Amino acid sequence: MRSAVVTALGFTVLVTVPLVSQRAVPRPSPAPGRAAAARVESAVPFKVGETLTYDVSWSSFLVAGTAVTSVQDKKPSLNSTAYYVVVEGRPVPLVARLYSLYYKMDSLIDAYGLLSQSGSVYTEEGGARRTTTIRFDRRTRRAFFEHKTTTTVSGDIPVPPQTQDGLAAFYSLRGRTFQLGERLTIPVADSGSLYTTQVEVAAPETVKVPLGQVSAWKLKVAITDTANQPVWKDIALWISNDARRLPVKMQAELPVGAFVLALREAR
Repeated sequence: MRSAVVTALGFTVLVTVPLVSQRAVPRPSPAPGRAAAARVESAVPFKVGETLTYDVSWSSFLVAGTAVTSVQDKKPSLNSTAYYVVVEGRPVPLVARLYSLYYKMDSLIDAYGLLSQSGSVYTEEGGARRTTTIRFDRRTRRAFFEHKTTTTVSGDIPVPPQTQDGLAAFYSLRGRTFQLGERLTIPVADSGSLYTTQVEVAAPETVKVPLGQVSAWKLKVAITDTANQPVWKDIALWISNDARRLPVKMQAELPVGAFVLALREAR
């Protein structure tokens, strides 16, 4: 996770920061002689074609770059159906002259349960290129990863049943409803490591972003690694409390500076 976000200069911040997803509920086996109930897709507030554009501020830069998330497709995948979601980020021209950067992150999110099937992160940082991919095997509860730079490192790790990649967790979060004071936990796998995210739901408040003034739930986020050490500081996400459940603002204190993402356009 640290490689995906810090390398991307925080343009994804909480897009790549794992949050919460629906907990798995064991399903009873059908009674003898009865057919299993048909699967039902998870209800979501987004659809193919939705595009969200964010202004990204970084330290002393009022607007350092732009991040765009989009639901590009819904298609058959792994004997199921999956949403194909993409995030891209670029710095504004002034920052680009100081620091050349481009990133693209994508995820295949199963429409039944909103769990990640696979995901990838590609970054261009100066002359360096980096690609990280992850694939989940839900049957064996393992995540298979590959990290390519000038060399390739690959492997797999055991993961809990509801483990996500960061982008899938971000979108599955939008399928939830919140209750004041609720506390949630989810594991997220990234680059061969497993992270734990704790989320506390605070009261809705009015948030001012380039899109306008929006009433939104505030989610206080804490992330720890396998050694129970904190990752980043002052992480928060605001999700609109209307039917669209839009992520309207995100902030975090990263090793490379303080970042804020603010929603500029939703279509």
